[in-house]
Amino acid sequence: MAKIQPVLLSGGSGTRLWPLSRETYPKQFLPLAGDDTMVQATWRRVEAIAELAPIVVANEEHRFLVAEQLRQIGAPVPAILLEPVGRNTAPAIAAAALQAMAGGADPLLLVLPSDHVVRDVPGFQRAVRDASAAADAGALVTFGIVPDAPETGFGYIHAEAGDGLRNVSRFVEKPDAATAQSYLDAGGYYWNSGMFLFRASRYLEELARFRADIVEATRAAHAAARHDGDFVRLDKDAFAACPSDSIDYAVFEKTDHAMVLPVDIGWNDVGSWSALWDVAERDADGNAHHGDVIAVDSRNSYAYAQRLVALVGVDDIVVVETDDAVLVARKDRVQEVKQVVAQLKKEQRSQAVLHREVHRPWGSYDSVDNGGRHQVKRIKVKPGASLSLQMHHHRAEHWIVVSGTAKVTRGEETLLLSENESTYIPLGVKHRLENPGKVPLELIEVQSGSYLGEDDIVRFEDVYGRSQ
Repeated sequence: MAKIQPVLLSGGSGTRLWPLSRETYPKQFLPLAGDDTMVQATWRRVEAIAELAPIVVANEEHRFLVAEQLRQIGAPVPAILLEPVGRNTAPAIAAAALQAMAGGADPLLLVLPSDHVVRDVPGFQRAVRDASAAADAGALVTFGIVPDAPETGFGYIHAEAGDGLRNVSRFVEKPDAATAQSYLDAGGYYWNSGMFLFRASRYLEELARFRADIVEATRAAHAAARHDGDFVRLDKDAFAACPSDSIDYAVFEKTDHAMVLPVDIGWNDVGSWSALWDVAERDADGNAHHGDVIAVDSRNSYAYAQRLVALVGVDDIVVVETDDAVLVARKDRVQEVKQVVAQLKKEQRSQAVLHREVHRPWGSYDSVDNGGRHQVKRIKVKPGASLSLQMHHHRAEHWIVVSGTAKVTRGEETLLLSENESTYIPLGVKHRLENPGKVPLELIEVQSGSYLGEDDIVRFEDVYGRSQ
């Protein structure tokens, strides 16, 4: 039997969990249902049954996040496929299949979104083993979730009569409430989980039957890919020319080789704040809290707090508090948070895209104060890490070391600064900040000038391959 190789899809933006999930830091990188982030939990779920190292498909902008988070838990990731533009799941999985077959192998690809919750991990692993023989023989297997409510937010899979793994009768779109209830009453209908198992070659064969244009464009993008350490950068022009389509529409709704294995594994796609309440531990009043929360005469609510949040006399609400935004919503209206994000994007406000603390491959920075001609940041640099050699046209910077040791390049000078020492970087001077020590470096940066945007950076050298 072919070996199992997980494919972790990590390209989503997670707008329905705003303000915690942002475009540059979406939900798969957040610890929403435990100590691990969602992408870390996804790998741990398959680690015991994976016979080959995972292939990760990620957004170009998230490359360092996914690499760092998987490194933290010791996941072997020899290939992180980078999508220069989003083209939905059919091309993403095609690229993963091509990568899996590049060395001459033809593994079973276990395709998993990296932002789902599965409570019954042993049950999930048994289901994968149960489906492996059929997938090895050429079937395209999907895992259908046994429904426990007439859910209108999921598509459904109608299975042929029988037990266990069986042929798919049809896929149906997200239903209205009455139709969803009729599916539950009739039986044989399962939620579409977005999890799949098939041979890499079989997926490409079936995709070529129905969407040869996607296969052709993806092959061109993979053939012209640039290899940068663990990153495989799909060719931008070729991949941008690829049609956008989901695996469901492109393959599974058309093929006569689709099979479904119904599973009851405590699955949740955590697609909204109310869904997160569903999977969270709740107190005697039905409240689920994360952080410093006090609830008085309040029931069935969810609160996520970074500072103290108090709920008094309120029921069935969601409160999410971050450094730069607060969401308050009725629990049955949280899907409409997408409209908030759309409004923020229309007004070009940074809260749609960035947190106040922004993560970079070398560490992070937190914008603690902003004014007309000044900005104050708290900068953290990981041991051994280095910012790019850069300069600014419109701002000068003053750096004060709070903890750790900073190696500073300033023009032709090299300085070594320790706690409570500082330096000044004049406008237009090339400079670089490094942490040569074994402990994190933390410093305060005070910027002053006529323009303080992040795009006022001219990079001359960068160990992470960034040009902007």
